[in-house]
Amino acid sequence: MPPFISRRTSALAIALVAMLPAADAAEPPWKPERTVTVIVPYSPGGGTDAQARAVARELQRLWGQTVIVENVAGADGLIGTRKAIDAKPDGLTLLVQLPSLTLLKHLPTFKGIDPVTQLLPVSAFSAMPGVVVAGSAVPVKTMADVVRHCRTAVQPCSLGTTENIARLQARMLSVESALPNLIVANYKGGGQLITDIVSNNVNLGIMGITAVLPHYKAGTLKVVMTMGAKRSSVAPEIPSAIEAGFPGFDVVTWYGLFAPKDTPPNIVQGIAAAVREAIKAEDLRKVFSTIGSEAIGNTPAEFATMVREEGERFGALAKRFPIE
Repeated sequence: MPPFISRRTSALAIALVAMLPAADAAEPPWKPERTVTVIVPYSPGGGTDAQARAVARELQRLWGQTVIVENVAGADGLIGTRKAIDAKPDGLTLLVQLPSLTLLKHLPTFKGIDPVTQLLPVSAFSAMPGVVVAGSAVPVKTMADVVRHCRTAVQPCSLGTTENIARLQARMLSVESALPNLIVANYKGGGQLITDIVSNNVNLGIMGITAVLPHYKAGTLKVVMTMGAKRSSVAPEIPSAIEAGFPGFDVVTWYGLFAPKDTPPNIVQGIAAAVREAIKAEDLRKVFSTIGSEAIGNTPAEFATMVREEGERFGALAKRFPIE
């Protein structure tokens, strides 16, 4: 110890420092002081909207502020996404998006800056597998049956999709399973696609499991494969893509919150912390469980890694099978 500092003075200094609150502990987590708007860039109804509303209810409870869900559909989610990008970066406007966000820059009609670079990942609140479905009149039970049937059917098989990743998967299926005559039909929403499959106007479809479940349980359509590496909790009898031998369909859709690019870090971290707390709520988990979704609630850094990896994966697929 230097001679000019007494042991008594040193001990007193240490005691005073110990009494000082840590800088991080002194600052409470960010909370909004006004109404928060959560933009869902898709039509009302379906898994995305249901989950967004469930999360919004819990955030409203935690924050003690009104949280509004606003559906701004159109242009494969681009219209609502741009509205969120243009919003003030104050935490009061948030965006719900899916992995298809990473494909917007690959659309042939897209002009401008990649939306991913104009947003900050906050937290992925859930993940849910898609499914491959078939009409009740199609003589198939498994994905292997689908390939065999479509190779030999007198009329070309038709497959409906509702978003860009599914369109890429349909193109990949056509090439890798030697189905050159497969007709891929693009729909604006799952409701009309399900109607056409149930009516046997379309043979097959790729979509989220939420809208499919009632019809699957009623026997008006079949689920032949679940996306991802494991079976869905709401349809455990259906093989996963890995089990079925279709690794290209090992895709699980995440649902997450984004903020405008220049949103301050303390706000982003505060929202992410609230999401992690929200997904603990029994009511929210009940909603997720009912539609076959699993809670995540990760950090901004973890979510950013997910977005980057999905962008690389689907970007490579888009270069191989350009979106028309």
